[in-house]
Amino acid sequence: MDDDAIRALLLATRRIAVVGASDRPDRPSHGVFRFLLDRGYDAVPVNPALAGRPVHGVTSVATLAEAAPLDMVDIFRRSAEAGAVVEEAIRLGARSVWMQLGVVDEAAAGRARAAGIIVVMDQCPAIEWRRLSLPQRIDAAG
Repeated sequence: MDDDAIRALLLATRRIAVVGASDRPDRPSHGVFRFLLDRGYDAVPVNPALAGRPVHGVTSVATLAEAAPLDMVDIFRRSAEAGAVVEEAIRLGARSVWMQLGVVDEAAAGRARAAGIIVVMDQCPAIEWRRLSLPQRIDAAG
């Protein structure tokens, strides 16, 4: 995706399910989840091992379906596990799927695109937000 498309996606998105969110401060998903909350997103941590427990004050859910409705599904899972998450995102009608740095599944990305879902792969929304100099919060994007 080009910069304009990423910018538009980040500014139009409101609800994000973070699959693989962690309550461990040393995990990248922990910091990115905090970043998304700080930017004004309605973000939900999805992790069956943490279901019912808070991550940055937001109660975790066990399944992607429990996080619906969704604008974006942000995937912090191994590439080999991303396809199943993408299939669920398609089934639930997510508007976009964002596979984090190092998460690459071309076949799953192709299925999502064929279903009309925007796909970003092997990138991080926090890094892109800063690189594109987006506003402090989505509600300030005007």
